[in-house]
Amino acid sequence: MAIENQIRFESTIQTIDEINLQDPNKELYEGKSVAKEWLYSQRMTEMTFQYAEDPTEAMQLAARGQHIKRWSIPRNDYPMDRKGYLKWRTDLKLMHAKLMREILEEHEYESDTVDWITMMVKKNKLKTDPSSQALEDIICMVFLKYYFSEFAKTKSEEKIIAILQKTWAKMTSKGQEMALKLPFEEEEAHLIKKALDLSSTKYFYL
Repeated sequence: MAIENQIRFESTIQTIDEINLQDPNKELYEGKSVAKEWLYSQRMTEMTFQYAEDPTEAMQLAARGQHIKRWSIPRNDYPMDRKGYLKWRTDLKLMHAKLMREILEEHEYESDTVDWITMMVKKNKLKTDPSSQALEDIICMVFLKYYFSEFAKTKSEEKIIAILQKTWAKMTSKGQEMALKLPFEEEEAHLIKKALDLSSTKYFYL
C-alpha cells in the first residue's frame, strides 16, 4: 500500500533507528559489531516484506518499533521465575507502546493510526485483529530464523520443544507454512520436527 506521506514515514523510521542504535548490547553482523535492537528492527522490516508483499504503513512502523529501547528494562531487574518473566514482558510491551505513541504523535500521525500501531505493539487483539496477528507471525519467524539456533543451546531439549510448541500455537496457518520453509540447520530441523511431531523432514530446506 502506498505511504500516505513519504517524508513523514521516513523521518519516523529514522527516529526509531536512532533510538535503537543507542543499544549498548552488540551483535556481530557481517563482521561488524552493531546495536542488537537496531539489527532486530532491520530483520523485522525484512521479514515484514517477506510476509506481506505490500505491507501497510502501520504494519511497517509497528514492526520497526516492536522492540524499541528494549534494553532499558533488563530481565534481571525482575524475579527469575515465571511471575517475574510475565511482569517483565508486560512492562516491556507498555514501554514500547508508550514510546511509539510519543514518536508517532511527534511526527503528527492521526490518532486512529497511532492507536492502531500501539495496539499491535502491545500485542492486543491477537485472535481478533488480522494486523496484530500478522505482526505476531512476523515476530515468531524472526525468532526462528535468526535467534532460535543460539537460544536452543541454552536450554534442555525438553524446554526447547515446549517453547517451539508454544511459538507454533501463536502463529496462523500462513505463518506456519512460511516458517517451515526457513533454512534450518539439521539439528534445528530435528528439534522442530520433534516438537511438531512431523512424520518426515520433507518440509525443511536443510
